[in-house]
Amino acid sequence: MGSIAKKGLNQYLMQLQQHPLRTKAITAGTIAGLSDIVSQKLTGIQKLQLKRILLKVIFGVAYRGPFGHYLYIILDKIFKGKRDTKTVAKKVLLEQVTFSPWNNLVFMVYLGLVVEGRPWVHVKAKIKKDYPTIQYTSWTFWPVIGWINHRYVPLQFRVILQSLVAFCWGIFLNLRARSIVLPKPK
Repeated sequence: MGSIAKKGLNQYLMQLQQHPLRTKAITAGTIAGLSDIVSQKLTGIQKLQLKRILLKVIFGVAYRGPFGHYLYIILDKIFKGKRDTKTVAKKVLLEQVTFSPWNNLVFMVYLGLVVEGRPWVHVKAKIKKDYPTIQYTSWTFWPVIGWINHRYVPLQFRVILQSLVAFCWGIFLNLRARSIVLPKPK
């Protein structure tokens, strides 16, 4: 690893140890912003919408990072930090039947009301139409990530892995929320 990259990684790990909540929040915000940049490009937006990117960064910093930080701490306390197969299955199940539906709903509301500025009646209709499909898709995707996270990833890195995977999930949600279908490759 190059000297600059190694120093950057060491500095990041030090910040993660000294200021875990802040570091995870900033990381989640940065990744959310990058995810939105990719989403905008995939939907054909020529000029990046900076306000939209900033609002996604704020969502990551103010909600996603802190929520994940405390979620994983609470789950580890409930299950006493165990990583055996049965305990991990319980953690994943609990996460998927409670936190997953909540997070998808919060994201759809935030995207519709705050980011896109739609009236509540339109956001509500969009949620009614798309939420079941989004949640079903979530349940086919996130349990695998949850399993890996709870079984193999140390507590301090779980939000980071979740944020990196959420990069792709955020693109999916953005495309789904905008009801844009990508053209099929020829």
